[in-house]
Formats: sequence, C-alpha cells, structure tokens
Amino acid sequence: MAKLLHINFKGEEAQFSHKKIDRSKLYGSRKRVPLDPLGENCLRCSLSDDGLTLIMSGMTSQGYFDSDMNWIPNKELIGMDSSGKVLDKIPATLGIAQDALLSDLEQLLDLAVDSIYQLDPEVVHPSIQAVLESGRVLNFPFNYREDYHAESAYLVLNDEGYFVLIGNPTKPIWMELDQVIEENFEDEVGDDNDDLDFEMF
Repeated sequence: MAKLLHINFKGEEAQFSHKKIDRSKLYGSRKRVPLDPLGENCLRCSLSDDGLTLIMSGMTSQGYFDSDMNWIPNKELIGMDSSGKVLDKIPATLGIAQDALLSDLEQLLDLAVDSIYQLDPEVVHPSIQAVLESGRVLNFPFNYREDYHAESAYLVLNDEGYFVLIGNPTKPIWMELDQVIEENFEDEVGDDNDDLDFEMF
C-alpha cells in the first residue's frame, strides 16, 4: 500500500490516500502499436551518437552514458546547482507529517502545476475541514521520492472532493510602457480645405 499524504496544521493532522489524475483517466486514450512484417510488436530503441550501442526503453532510467560512452549508474550521480555546488538530497515527504500553512487562491493561481492527485480522506481534523470548506487552501512541501528538488503542494476542497495541486511557484513579470502616449483625435481646423472634388476625376 502506498504511503499516505500526511499534513499537520496548527497541531492538528489530516491523512489522505491518493491517486494521480492524468488526461487518459479523464478523457480515455488510444494507442498505436507498430507491428513488424510478421505481426509482432515492435520495440522502440535509440542509437547512440557513435552508432555502436542500441539504447532500449527503460535503460536510461537506470543510468546514463557520459561523453566517452562510459556507463554511469544513477546511484553514482550527484546534483549540482548552476554555480557547481553539490546539492543535498531532499527526502520523500509521503508518510511523514508536513507542516502546512494557510494560503489563498491567489497564491495558487501563481503555481505552475505539474501534477494533480485526487485524495481520499483517512483522517481529517474538524478544524482543517472547516478551513478548507471556507474556500482557503493549505500549502506544504511535497516530494514524491527522494531527489534534489521539493515542489509546492496546495490542498483544496470542492464539491467533487479533496485534491492536491503540485508544482512550482512562478513570478509573473508585467511589461509596461515607459511613457504612455496620449492620442488626440480632435479635428484640426485650418484655412486650407484639402477635401477631394470627385468631379475632377
């Protein structure tokens, strides 16, 4: 059984089981299956740059090839920031109570959503239930598995049930003119009459 999503808000707790929502679950899906001349399923693979190695599906999830085509397993890889500093891994948050903060929908609108989970409540304290029913949301860190980056999660409640939206906050940059030009549409009345006389054509 998958570990529960577990939050703590002002000393009270809530726990949820979860399942990921994707487009195929909402709208269904179709899949094209390529077949060889004998009617057997074709397997997808890639050819390395030197043309010597076939990379089968699933191989890159176990590790990577470096520029000299040496195989490097994932357990030997390390994370580094843009300045070359080695990063510490962030543990998974599932099954561990995460401190939640009260938030509002405006902050949620600035979230670049990567994934959405539908939640089934196992334990929800009445105070947490009341906050969610008021239209507020709870924000907490989320990391499905141990890696180098934790995402931001927002717990919401609507008529369809509990959901958590997961992604990274964005900061919109608004462009403005340095100087606003005011248009003047008043007719300029002068001594010269430039109206065309169509009889001249």
